[in-house]
Amino acid sequence: MDTLANWRWLNEPAHWQRESNALHVTTDTQTDFWQTTWYGFQRHSGHVFGIDVTGDFTFEVRVEGDFTTLYDQAGVMLMIDEQHWLKAGIEFNDAQPMIGSVLTLERSDWATGIFPAAQNHFWLRLTHQNHCLRLQYSTDGETWPLLRLCPFPDAERYFLGAMCCSPTRGGLNVVFSDIRLGPPNGKDLHDLS
Repeated sequence: MDTLANWRWLNEPAHWQRESNALHVTTDTQTDFWQTTWYGFQRHSGHVFGIDVTGDFTFEVRVEGDFTTLYDQAGVMLMIDEQHWLKAGIEFNDAQPMIGSVLTLERSDWATGIFPAAQNHFWLRLTHQNHCLRLQYSTDGETWPLLRLCPFPDAERYFLGAMCCSPTRGGLNVVFSDIRLGPPNGKDLHDLS
């Protein structure tokens, strides 16, 4: 976690701690990121522990949480500003943890699917390269299926980090570990390693 010395909070939660090589977070009440689509409301109150980055990169993190309440969520976030961002990870809906992402380019979309494992942890990998985002997830830290591939606006800097929210309650406990940030991994689109 020494490599996270320059990281900072967006919407710092009341309860969090760094312990060994992990970040433990408990979400505040009614936290979320969302912009207008479908529900018509705007939220920018979720928690992100991150760092400003420029250019291309690959970011990986292991996420573990007790996802039990509607819209409990945790994963990664990449942000230019309140109107331009991507968040991705597990979000609890339809009575189960679902894997998905939200891309916001002034308005939020939502792409979601069934999480294919009976466990409360997973990994995410986000690569920014060629003006696009390649988002992958893993249930074992070894095989990384594609979750999303999309263009993303160019910016002088991005805010990148580990994200968690609990829109209908407070008290979601999340652990982030195995945090890695480096140059783009250069893997072929269909290389799932």
